[in-house]
Amino acid sequence: MPTPDDPLARVGRRTTTPAVEIFPGVVRRTIGWGDRAMVCEITLAAGSVVPAHDHPHEQCGYLVSGRLAFTIGEQTHLLEAGDGWLIPGGTTHSVEAPVESVAIDVFSPVRDEYR
Repeated sequence: MPTPDDPLARVGRRTTTPAVEIFPGVVRRTIGWGDRAMVCEITLAAGSVVPAHDHPHEQCGYLVSGRLAFTIGEQTHLLEAGDGWLIPGGTTHSVEAPVESVAIDVFSPVRDEYR
């Protein structure tokens, strides 16, 4: 990501963004962030799992391709490409990917550990 004084500071490029494996088969690319929000691309291999967790950040997202079983609180939602979600901060959630999938997550406030 460019530095804040760079005129392109608000532009992220997938081709130059490092891929970070956050769980086995789950890869995050932090595409961009500002003062209050962050955009990440999440690629999930078929059969991968994001274990139950929570964080103080509000999280919303959009499933670009694939399918996900998204558990938010006590409810599991079967999502297909084109579906979206909103998870209030502090809410336990997990994800299972039955097929290879790509999602976009937006976090607010910015997750410092994802910069």
